[in-house]
This record gives sequence, C-alpha cells and structure tokens, in this order.
Amino acid sequence: MTPLFFSQSCTDRAGNRIFLKGENEQRTGSFKIRGAFNKIHHLTKKERESGVVASSAGNHAQGVALAGREQNVGVTVVMPTTAPLVKVEATKSYGAEVILHGALYDDAYEKAREIERLTGKTFVHPYDDPYVIAGQGTVALELLDQNPNLDTVVVCVGGGGLISGIAVALKSLKPSIKVFGVQAQAAPSLYESFKRKSLFRVDQPIKTIADGVAVKNPSETILKNYLLGYVDDFCTVTEDEIADAIVFVMERAKSVVEGSGVLGLAAVLNGHLKLGKETAIVLSGGNIDLKIISRVIDRGLKKTGRLARIRVAVEDKPGILADVAGIIAGGQANVLEVFHNRNQEGLFLQETSIEFVVETNSHEHVDRIKQVLCAAGHRIY
Repeated sequence: MTPLFFSQSCTDRAGNRIFLKGENEQRTGSFKIRGAFNKIHHLTKKERESGVVASSAGNHAQGVALAGREQNVGVTVVMPTTAPLVKVEATKSYGAEVILHGALYDDAYEKAREIERLTGKTFVHPYDDPYVIAGQGTVALELLDQNPNLDTVVVCVGGGGLISGIAVALKSLKPSIKVFGVQAQAAPSLYESFKRKSLFRVDQPIKTIADGVAVKNPSETILKNYLLGYVDDFCTVTEDEIADAIVFVMERAKSVVEGSGVLGLAAVLNGHLKLGKETAIVLSGGNIDLKIISRVIDRGLKKTGRLARIRVAVEDKPGILADVAGIIAGGQANVLEVFHNRNQEGLFLQETSIEFVVETNSHEHVDRIKQVLCAAGHRIY
C-alpha cells in the first residue's frame, strides 16, 4: 500500500482539501507494478512456462520485469534504443532480458508482438488488458480505505489503464464520487476521444515533459467500455503547468515525481477542474530522468516568475555593466548569468545588449525591476 497524505500547500493553493497518493513511492517507482503483477498472477501453467514479453520505454518495463521475477516467470522486454540508460539498466536489474529495437516506442511494440507470434510468449500490454486494468484498480481500494470521505479523485492519463481501473472500482463502491482524467496538452489522444465520444489518433510527433503518457493511438475498448461510462470529465495541461507542478511537489511535498505523474496535480493547481471538498490526486510515478530534471526545474521556476531572463539594450560605454547589475541587485534579485552581445539584432549603432538570468520572487518582482531599468534610461527588449 502506498501512502495517502494531506497536503496543506496544495490545499492552500487549490482552496479544497487535497490529498496526494504517492504511487511514486511504489516498488519500481510507479503504479505499473500493480497491473503487471496481476496479469502475470493470472497466467496459466503453460503461459508461465513460456514466459512473457512486453514493450516499454520505462515504467511498464520495470513493472513487468519485477513482477516476473517475483513470480518466477521469464520476462523479455523490448525497449527503443532511445530509452534512458537508467531505465534500461533498472529493467535488467530485475532479471528481464532487454532487447533494444527501433528509435520509437511503436518500433519496440511491433518487435514485441513479433516475438509473441514466434515464441508463444504472452504479451503483457501496458494498459489494454482486463487483468492489467484490474491491477491498477487496487489504487482505488486503497484510496477509500485510507480516506472514505473522498468525493473527487484526479488521475493522470496516458493509455487509460490506470484511470479505467480506478474509475470502475470507485464507482462500484461509491457511485457519488467524481473521477477526473488529465492528459498533457501535447498528447491529447484520450482527452479528444472522450470529448468527441469517438476514437481520436494523434498524427504528429509527440514532444512532452510527460514522456510516459505519450500515446498516439488510444484503445477503443478503453474508451467505450471504461472512460465513457465511468469517468466524469477530462482536461489537459500545458508543458509549463507540468514543469511548475514538478517543482511544486518537490519543494512543498518533498517528493520527486516525473512529468507524467504530476498531470493531475498540474490541473488542480491551475484550477482546471471543479473539485469537491476532499480530493485525492494520484502521483503515478517518480522515475524522472536526471539528465533533464534541471531543465524541467528551470522551466517550472520561470512559469512562477522565480527565474527570469531580462535583456537590456544599453549605451555601449565603460562601466555600464556594473551600473545595470547594480540596479538589479538593488531590486533584491540575484544575478546567475550574464550574456553580452554587441551584434544583437535590433540594436542602435552605439548600443550593446546585456542579458541577465536572475533569481526573483514573482512575475511582479520581475516587472518592478524592469520598470526601474527603464526609468534609468535603459531599454528592455
């Protein structure tokens, strides 16, 4: 059982009592172990002897690998060659055979299905499987056990397995409860499908911080059998909102959560959903790539005005850098980086460009500094 904890910081910002369900503290770092374990648990003797195969770029791979090891079932996982090395090594560490194939998840998926056909191994789908969905639904059982007064649950959505299991279980046990799904604006396949009540496929390449929910081709079974009958509403969140939520939960809740794991939190923090009095947000995973975490943090800080770039056109003369830096320091901002460019487009002949990266308190703080710079005769552009 993963923890459900009350968050005063989220409550203060959202205006409703907010609880966070820490699936990022799950074994393998995400909820995926639940569905994988249940699927493998229900294999026949012959299927167990043949082993299983899965395709994944990260969390599902680790969940299937660990579930197989715990139940003495051989596991083969196909991962794209672009999968983060840390996730590849983690999957291997749980005892799985890892095959790297193709640059995209779709390539790895096709290879895994080929292995299924050639070897007789059972394919463990990341979301479109009744046993996987039922396994993910155990999150709902824990939620109501931990807080029977919940009237709203917010769930991140990729392929839809997690929200399907949660929604069916919650509505069966407490029909009055509201279940909301949240997708990344850059990967809106199920959001659009839900709103249109028909399958919507994303054709363009998906680029999002929430790489774990980058699903182009949603399941018609998930849409018709689960979402349309059990989910109350959907919304999407932007990349900046996702980055802000990662920073918020890290700073206020002392939890590391990946982009796909904070979609629900991002929606709540930005007022995209009509919540009840007691809301649980599922933080679905914490396997964030350390190579990009600093960039994500920077983006989150910029959204809230705590990190800013200020570009100033000034007269090109000795001492000007010290003068401008002094104004910024006088405004109680901390200068992190300085870039000087005399050839910047848009400058007059006797001007030079100075760009400052500064730590600030808010967007209002940034605006005050800019006003002082302009009052001193400098040009912001």
